[in-house]
Amino acid sequence: MRAKSKAITDASKLSGPEKAAVVLLALGEEHTHIWEALDDEEIKEVSQAMASLGTVSANVVEELLIEFVSGLSSSGAIMGSFEQTQRLLNSFLPQDKVETLMEEIRGPAGRTMWDKLGNVNEAVLANYLKNEYPQTVAVVLSKVKAEHAARVLAALPEDFALECVQRMLRMEPVQREILDKIEQTLRTEFMSNLARTSKRDSHEMMADIFNNFDRQTESRFIAALEERARESAERIRALMFVFEDLSKLDPGGVQTLLRAVEKDQLGLALKGASDGLREMFFSNMSERAAKIMREDMESMGPVRLRDVDQAQMAMVQVAKDLAAKGEIMLAGAGGDDELIY
Repeated sequence: MRAKSKAITDASKLSGPEKAAVVLLALGEEHTHIWEALDDEEIKEVSQAMASLGTVSANVVEELLIEFVSGLSSSGAIMGSFEQTQRLLNSFLPQDKVETLMEEIRGPAGRTMWDKLGNVNEAVLANYLKNEYPQTVAVVLSKVKAEHAARVLAALPEDFALECVQRMLRMEPVQREILDKIEQTLRTEFMSNLARTSKRDSHEMMADIFNNFDRQTESRFIAALEERARESAERIRALMFVFEDLSKLDPGGVQTLLRAVEKDQLGLALKGASDGLREMFFSNMSERAAKIMREDMESMGPVRLRDVDQAQMAMVQVAKDLAAKGEIMLAGAGGDDELIY
C-alpha cells in the first residue's frame, strides 16, 4: 500500500488504475455515471487503487485532467481512502455490491471466496466453522485445497470433524443456490469481520518480541507480566521459541542447522547451553569436528552472558529461516508435537 503521509507529485509513477482513480476522485459524485461503463473487474481494480491512493498533489491532478483544468480549484489536491471510495461507490451501486467490493479490497488476497478462505489461518477458520452445521462445513472444506482442508479438520473438535468427514463422504453435487447462499454468509459474517481484525494473534506478536530480548530483559518482563496478567504471561511463554527448543530437532534437522551456522557462533552459543543440548549437537558432528569444537570452546575462557545470548538468538533466527524455507521443521515451543521429516 502506498504511504498516505507523502503526497504523490509525479504522475508518471502512477499505474493505469491509479490514474483512473485520480480522475474519478476529482470528478466526484456528480459524475458517477462514468462508473456504469466499467465492468465488475475494472471497478474492483480502480476501487482498490483508489482506496490505497493517499494524497495526490494538485499539479498531478491538473496534469491528468488537463482538458478539465479550468474546472479545478487551485487547491485541487484530493485524498483517496477506504471511506471516500465506499462513499463514492454507494452513490451508484447497490449497498450489497459495494460491501462485496470493499471486502474484496480489505480482505485476504484471492479472486474468489474459496481462494480467500485458502489464505485464512486454519485455526481462525476452524474457530468460525465449529459453530456451523456439519453439512455447511463439509461444503466449505470440499471447495478449498486438500492440504488446507486437512489442517482445518485437524483444528476442529474431533467428534465434530469426524461428522464433517462423514458428510463429505456422502455429499452429492451441491445446488448452485445453496453454494451461493454459503458464499454470501461467509462473505458477510466471516470475511468482512476478518478484514476488520488483526490476522495475527497479539500474543504471537509479543512472543516474537520477547524472543528478541536478551535473557535478563526477557526474565524481567515475564516476571512483571506474571504479576499483572498471569494467563497472558503463560501464553506468551508457551509461544516463544527459545534456544533450548532446538533440542526438539531430529538428527537431520540438527545437521542441516549445523551446516548453516558459523562455527565460532555455534561455539559461543553452546557455552551457555544445557549439557543435554550441547551433547545433542556434538553427537551430530563427526568425532573430529566435535573434538575441535570442544577445544575451541575451552580456549574461549569466560565469555559474557550478553555475547552468549546474542549467539543463541542468532542460531534461533537461522533455524526459523530454515523452517520458513521448509528445510527443517520446528515444533511449537511448549508443545509436544512429533517432528516428521
